[in-house]
Amino acid sequence: MAIDAVREIALKALYDINEKGAYSNITLDKYLEGHELREVDRAFITELVYGTLKWKLAIDWIIGQFSSIKLKKISPWILNTLRLGVYQILYTDRIPDSAACNESVALAKRYGHEASGRYVNAVLRNVSRSKGNINYPDKQKELEKYLSVKYSHPEWMVGEWLKRFGGEFTESLLDSNNTVPDFTIRVNTLKVSKRELAKRLEALGMETAEGKFAEEAMIIKKPVSISNLDAFKEGLFQIQDESSMLVAKVLDPKPGELAIDVCSAPGGKSTHIAQLMNNIGTVLARDIHEHKIRLIEDAASRLGITIIKAELFDAAEVDDNFLEKADRVLVDAPCTGLGIIRRKPDIKWARNMGDKKEITCLQGKILNASAKYVKPGGVLVYSTCTIEKEENEDIVRAFIEKEKDFTFEDISGLLPIGLKKSSATFGYIQLYPNLDGIDGFFICRMRRRG
Repeated sequence: MAIDAVREIALKALYDINEKGAYSNITLDKYLEGHELREVDRAFITELVYGTLKWKLAIDWIIGQFSSIKLKKISPWILNTLRLGVYQILYTDRIPDSAACNESVALAKRYGHEASGRYVNAVLRNVSRSKGNINYPDKQKELEKYLSVKYSHPEWMVGEWLKRFGGEFTESLLDSNNTVPDFTIRVNTLKVSKRELAKRLEALGMETAEGKFAEEAMIIKKPVSISNLDAFKEGLFQIQDESSMLVAKVLDPKPGELAIDVCSAPGGKSTHIAQLMNNIGTVLARDIHEHKIRLIEDAASRLGITIIKAELFDAAEVDDNFLEKADRVLVDAPCTGLGIIRRKPDIKWARNMGDKKEITCLQGKILNASAKYVKPGGVLVYSTCTIEKEENEDIVRAFIEKEKDFTFEDISGLLPIGLKKSSATFGYIQLYPNLDGIDGFFICRMRRRG
């Protein structure tokens, strides 16, 4: 039986992610760029990889019901082949079960042996026949386990959210995390108007729509290979979610100012800051990883931005050269990333209960160091792409209690009408994918007394 090359690429990517701990986005890019593929095949591989990752826990639960071999004893190549097959059978509606089964059997024979193919065939055909009779934990008796399996999230994560949010909100959040996020871009108004860019993309057969909140935001329906578009190469837009765009809006930089983005890579927020400054002034964009400095420089160059100065620097350290020099300082802190699970489903499996303690310690160090750069009367913004209170509200409240010359500042006037949350008057907002339809982000604005 001939091997379907597209599914084989998806299998190899999944193996690297699940067995070697590789990052999903980097791994997928590596495999997609390493092969000559049609656009439809690129899209299919992406769907297979992210879909299988997204539903991995639920898929493993289902495999366990139909497999005569315990999961931990199944070869990793065969287990990932099974996962791919179950995903296609249960979580897609346009792939015939026979195709999903036959292609998985062919992969199992190549990455195992003849008996592996017979085993995969038996499991997948049983799954296919039993679609309407999958057994899940009892929701009334084991709510935490039921939600964990049904929505494919780690049980510890579900348990924490149940304590904090309650059952209804948690189930809504879990469901939202399994949806496909809008593909959103930020129009580079330094080079083009939104209307002009929409016309250009629509001329290529692409469908565009207004963003939900940010005026620079545009949603592209069924995007093609964006990085290959001339409009992208010419720097007419930047790929960026609206939550991320709102960070620079809350920072509200002005032309001619000095703004410091202490954790800048890959440069989305730094380039937005420069755009809001009309490319006048200075944006100091820093990161701790040397290879990421090039990402910032490349983004700025492509977008035609000349005021960004990218530098290698550890944000947890204090640079005496910039004490009380900056008009605006952005701390987009390292975090657990639990607000962007829709976009990077492998985050669910990479995190554990102990991560927050280490991360919150680093967040506090970075915020304390960065605050020293803010001049009297200047603005400090702290943001993360997580929904965890310990990494967000608790961090900024502890900072304010310690640093008496900083105060929270009302941000309600800086937010779109649709995001008038009550907490904005106290200086911060927490965004949730299930409530707001954009990535889960925390954004807080503070001002240093003059």
